[in-house]
Amino acid sequence: MDEKETWAQQFEKNRGHLRAVAYRMLGSLNDADDAVQEAWLRLSRSDATAIENLGGWLTTVVARVCLDILRSRASRREETLEAQKFEPPAKRQGASDPEQEVLLADSVGLALLVVLDRLTPAERIAFVLHDMFAVSFDEIATIIGRSPAAARQLASRARRRVQGADRGPDYGLSEQREVVSAFLTALRAGDFEGLVVLDPDVVVRADSTTVPPGPQTEIRGARTWAKGAIAFSQLVRSAPPMLVDGAVGLVWAPGGRLSRVLRFTITSGKIVQVEIIADPARLRDLDLAVIKE
Repeated sequence: MDEKETWAQQFEKNRGHLRAVAYRMLGSLNDADDAVQEAWLRLSRSDATAIENLGGWLTTVVARVCLDILRSRASRREETLEAQKFEPPAKRQGASDPEQEVLLADSVGLALLVVLDRLTPAERIAFVLHDMFAVSFDEIATIIGRSPAAARQLASRARRRVQGADRGPDYGLSEQREVVSAFLTALRAGDFEGLVVLDPDVVVRADSTTVPPGPQTEIRGARTWAKGAIAFSQLVRSAPPMLVDGAVGLVWAPGGRLSRVLRFTITSGKIVQVEIIADPARLRDLDLAVIKE
């Protein structure tokens, strides 16, 4: 076995880890595969005998490739999750078993990917490498071109944004979660009677992007809105509850594309107001965070 084959085998042992790192940074399986492939190309062009820690070296290379991709997205003002288009695994050279792809996506969670997409490239790199893969701040600093102290601050800021910890205490959060979970369960089951968490006089407002020109953008009454909401029960099976501006809401991101947010006003265990947001500009301004267990 020649030296190139030996390094190829070593690379394959690290492929799963590298793919997991890249996916959490980029939120796209296609882009993650591209980043891993670029790492292999760089390894094949390098003097591998001078590499003391191959796993660490490859992780650093993948992180730098991901940073370049994230910065390119930012410069083009692309929405990371909106821009990505998932290609069937069979169409991607070297793709793994489809079930493994699903497991990888599920291990991260759509809610987390949506929030990670709100971070700056440097914040995302620092947070993912340190909090998810225990990479030291000294190593992260060399990747993002900052000092270790700055890398630590970036990760800390990202952590607060992910957890929503910079908003202060959220009173009644537990009650909100129960109400929204009950609403979501009934909606997914198509259970009209189960939507008792709606106040009889609930007011539902939708921005102009949500409805065609002409129809009213405000609906009043639980029974009126519930009938229409039940019709969309199949579309909300993957809608995760998230913190939306500090309160529990629902996020629609079919195929990884952030497209709609429901923001609730809850009083005494009832949903008294619902705001449906679909305007891209308004979606970008929302403060979204993962709900801590």
